[in-house]
Amino acid sequence: MDKLRITGGRPLSGEVIISGAKNAALPELCATLLTSDPVHLNNVPRLRDVATMRLLLDNMGVKTETHGERGGMSFQAPDSLNPEAPYELVKTMRASVLVLGPLLARFGRAKVSLPGGCAIGSRPVDQHIKGLQAMGAEITVDHGYMIASLPSGRTRLRGAHITTDMVTVTGTENFLMAAALAEGETVLENAAQEPEIPDLAEMLIAMGAKIEGHGTSKIRIQGVERLHGCTHQVVADRIEAGTFLCAVAATGGDVVLRHGRAEHLDAVIDKLRDAGAQIEAGEGFIRMRASGRMKAQSFRTTEYPGFPTDMQAQFMALNCIATGSSKVTETIFENRFMHVNELVRLGAHIQTDGKVAVIEGIEKLQGATVMATDLRASASLVIAGLVAEGETIVDRIYHLDRGYDQMEAKLRGIGADIERIK
Repeated sequence: MDKLRITGGRPLSGEVIISGAKNAALPELCATLLTSDPVHLNNVPRLRDVATMRLLLDNMGVKTETHGERGGMSFQAPDSLNPEAPYELVKTMRASVLVLGPLLARFGRAKVSLPGGCAIGSRPVDQHIKGLQAMGAEITVDHGYMIASLPSGRTRLRGAHITTDMVTVTGTENFLMAAALAEGETVLENAAQEPEIPDLAEMLIAMGAKIEGHGTSKIRIQGVERLHGCTHQVVADRIEAGTFLCAVAATGGDVVLRHGRAEHLDAVIDKLRDAGAQIEAGEGFIRMRASGRMKAQSFRTTEYPGFPTDMQAQFMALNCIATGSSKVTETIFENRFMHVNELVRLGAHIQTDGKVAVIEGIEKLQGATVMATDLRASASLVIAGLVAEGETIVDRIYHLDRGYDQMEAKLRGIGADIERIK
């Protein structure tokens, strides 16, 4: 099993190219199911979850091809497709539920295994089921599969007014895709506003969908009879950008993130500025300069545009070596402090109580062997390893590969002493 070996203490400088966002690429791969025309995506990140989703589409009968350097992929979903997502392909990836909406919308039926994929708390699919039922789908859960179809005599889903009980990103995406081909108007209330949502909406609009209000909490979709092919560039990954910003803040240095979108990271950048980092941003770049110890920052995670839960662990690693104490409140997922015990192994002073972690900043962390427990936790351990004295080994980095495109190569390119070992 691959590990990372990191020798800490080097400041970072140079340029990093930020890859396309996993959380935009996965629904956009699913959106290719909505038309029989070819669809081209650029800037698709090279990640395990993306490869799994591609395998799932291949298995259904979608023709997929990779082309070009910058993450180019093309898809063509024929009418003869088999609208099934078996457990074997779904078990490692919760995003697989995103095929449900497009399959129902275009083929009128779907059989999708309940997803696996994540240790950080329950991610209920009941919101997806309720919303699609409101659009006229008949859905039963049987032997671990969601079996969905249209009532006899109907060929299309129908528009509906959907208000979810909670803000759900994948739910909003599923309904967007389903509504694009539904009959009549669909209104999504309490819709998620993450940047990946407007990115998916823009792709659907390029395919001929009629959507307004994406990026706000109320989205209107006028269903159309068919969609056509398009070419779309996947938006840059704000969490990857935020992770590199935390790494530079922790180690010191001067790094430019190409393709980084500062407007998608306002809450994180504000905290980094308060901590003492210098950040400037413009069209297609973010520059980060940091020197000396940062000042500890308290924060609470919340839905976009608040502080993202996916940046909590990385910022906590920074707080561990900052001056002063800080309080981190996690409001989105239970079990999202699994990195704490590992950071403590590196010498961090952290105490947790339920949803709250209190961190006493110390001057130095000590290298040790630690284990990644989930995707973002693994990124926090890498950041801690970059500043710890001596050698840190991060085990189980398959978690890292699920969400970061060649992280160690990018870090090496800006001066980190990091290598992948068996």
